[in-house]
Amino acid sequence: MQPENFPQLRSDEELQQTMLAELKPHNAPIPLAEYDEAWPAAFAREAERLRTVLGSRALQIEHVGSTSVPGLCAKPVIDIVVVVEDSSDEASFVPLLEAAGYTLRIREPDWFEHRLFKGPDIDINLHVFSEGASEVEKMLRFRDWLRSHPEDRERYASEKRRLAQKTWKHVQHYADAKTGVIEEILTKAGWV
Repeated sequence: MQPENFPQLRSDEELQQTMLAELKPHNAPIPLAEYDEAWPAAFAREAERLRTVLGSRALQIEHVGSTSVPGLCAKPVIDIVVVVEDSSDEASFVPLLEAAGYTLRIREPDWFEHRLFKGPDIDINLHVFSEGASEVEKMLRFRDWLRSHPEDRERYASEKRRLAQKTWKHVQHYADAKTGVIEEILTKAGWV
């Protein structure tokens, strides 16, 4: 059951192809929280742990997503980007992360060789990309634009709240439904 007709939403089969476990339906609205001053500190603690675990393999560690933008409502999940030399070379970083308690959940070789992990003791989405992946720059551009443009931050928050009230079969469908407003804001931010 989808709340609206969003043509960009992926099918269950498409989502399952990237998942390393069984895809389970959400079938509920998306819980959003008002901005929490504790989110940056949670990111800092997790970034320090990642630096310890990955050492020099972590070329860049960034707080991204809505929890990285002061004043923006968000799902209370810290999104973190880690850039490694080659995210398709799982042998160079996956065993280290797994030994530290991280769980590889998503493998998307067709989307910037993206890997997604869940954390051992904090609710995070740990996104791993290869050095030079344009998606990292796109995430940072969006984050930085929202931090410095309150009108677009509020526009995005309003759309998130509207969409979050709907019942979503999968959380990813909610994320996909935000694509239009994200692309509009990125265009304003000069992303081509």
